[in-house]
Amino acid sequence: MKSRFWIGSGDHRAEWLRKHIPNAVTCLRILGSAVLLFLKPLSAPFFAVYVFCGATDALDGFLARKTGAVSKKGAMLDSASDMVFIAAAFWCFLPVLFSMAWILGWIAGILLIRFFSLAVGYIRFRTLACLHTYANKAAGFLLFCFPFLYRLFGPAAAAYPVLAAAYLSAVEEAAVNLTSASLRRDVKSIFTKK
Repeated sequence: MKSRFWIGSGDHRAEWLRKHIPNAVTCLRILGSAVLLFLKPLSAPFFAVYVFCGATDALDGFLARKTGAVSKKGAMLDSASDMVFIAAAFWCFLPVLFSMAWILGWIAGILLIRFFSLAVGYIRFRTLACLHTYANKAAGFLLFCFPFLYRLFGPAAAAYPVLAAAYLSAVEEAAVNLTSASLRRDVKSIFTKK
């Protein structure tokens, strides 16, 4: 008996795959993030899964654009998946961060700005307003690099650029959400007109 999932012509199957593969790749990042919680930080298996999660972050957007499957639902799933990945990585590094209280203060401040920005976006646009600015992408990239920088240079030298970029991107996102007439998820920076 054929599954109703695959009823239809080959064209329908290809169309279904085209539409859903980017979101499936995004879901793999959520699964990989969960696996990170069971691995020893900075171990070879940890880095393997960590790099896999980072690769899915780059791949899902590329696939969505390449196949014409870009959607609001996919963008929201991508943002949620990024938050899950960041939360899992943060949890893995929590013991290190507790040994450096000043980092926790910075993180708390950045989170307050992020929550403020989300609240403003929700009040103004009736949805979670996570933006894809260049600053957010740069902060995300540096945050992704943190374990590698930590391994090479130690915690303080690794933390400074990540915290600075995260702070600036959070402030920019809040400013965009406060000043935009409509939700601008794909705005490149606060200086972009459209």
